[in-house]
Amino acid sequence: MGVRTHDAIVTGDGVAIHYVAAGAGETLVLLPGFSQSAAQFTKQIDGLSTSYRVLAVDHRGHGESGKPDHGYRVSRLAADLRELLLALDLRDVTLLGHSLGCPVIWSYWDLYGGDRIARLILVDQGPIGLKELAPDAPTERRGAIFTFEEALHIAAGLRSDRALTASRAVVDMLHTPEVSAEDAEWILGQNLLLPREHAATLHLDYCGNDWRDVLPRITVPTLVIGGAVSLIPADVAEDVAERIPGSAVRIFSAAEKGSHLMFWENPELFNAVVSDFIDTGTVK
Repeated sequence: MGVRTHDAIVTGDGVAIHYVAAGAGETLVLLPGFSQSAAQFTKQIDGLSTSYRVLAVDHRGHGESGKPDHGYRVSRLAADLRELLLALDLRDVTLLGHSLGCPVIWSYWDLYGGDRIARLILVDQGPIGLKELAPDAPTERRGAIFTFEEALHIAAGLRSDRALTASRAVVDMLHTPEVSAEDAEWILGQNLLLPREHAATLHLDYCGNDWRDVLPRITVPTLVIGGAVSLIPADVAEDVAERIPGSAVRIFSAAEKGSHLMFWENPELFNAVVSDFIDTGTVK
């Protein structure tokens, strides 16, 4: 395990983007999901920093990053990532995005292409959020998990005096019942570091995007990871992999604790899968 450091870069619009760094060698950048934090990658930082330089990033508003009153859009998070890579002069990086971290990567690719990226690891996310965006196809296979009405309902809950209850309901969907009550409360606490008003704004932007046109244009080696007991159906990962030329797919089974938070629930296997892909391009 490498020695951890905490630092931040300041974006052009004055926001401090916090990151945790550990280890040395090839760079692996970890991008958390919606309302999650860099701290939730603690088991990856510990396990992978023995072999790589690992950076876990807090999106703006999340974790220990600055919490401005603007910029809660996927495209702005992608621009923040761009500023971080440039400020630290990171090149040939492996980008690993979990959940919302995948649209941030797709937006980055849409805006900046593959500049500074060696490979991608995309964890448990489909290219669209709203079922209405794919009325002519099986929505489960496209990764849409909300209707427009459901997305509005979640945003309204996050903006109301029921925000804690709404947030807890979302967090409870992310993991299996095997996660301890203590860990579940800690994860909820990390989620609440993003102010609920900003969470609602980002949630609606996140749901409203469609990245299907970006996936076929990805040209670096890519691993797509899904979970058999995730709230996002496992065949979504298979569909994403089919859209990205030459990509590989790895589905965590129920026995492998393949929830949306498989990296938390089965970190040893998750880290081994990531390491094998970086080192050999194969899937464990």
